[in-house]
Amino acid sequence: MSAPQIIRTPSGEELVVLPRAEYEALLDRAEHQAEDADDIAIYDARKAELAAGGVVLPPEVSAAILRGESRLKAIRNWRGETQLHLNLKTGISQGYLSDLESGRRTGTPETIAKLAQALNVPVEWLS
Repeated sequence: MSAPQIIRTPSGEELVVLPRAEYEALLDRAEHQAEDADDIAIYDARKAELAAGGVVLPPEVSAAILRGESRLKAIRNWRGETQLHLNLKTGISQGYLSDLESGRRTGTPETIAKLAQALNVPVEWLS
């Protein structure tokens, strides 16, 4: 790492000049730390839920959520269901299921109840 160059503007503000590679490495490190912080926050939230007697998801589902899947998609995949098969079981259109999984839409309590029944999971897992 080379020593950064400090430049002072006429108004007294200090600017730091460093090689682009070092700048990009700093950005990359910051991005990874933000991802790690997000994962830690999710872990802490799940741990608090467990301590309070809340929802206990299977480890495979929790791992999928940590990888970025929605809870609905993680549970659907864990149950080995396709959106099309879930459509046939519930009458909920595949497009609407896709929107629910992507977070573009939120389901009504009735929709969530249908999905929970079709996936054979507690409603709380999808709430």
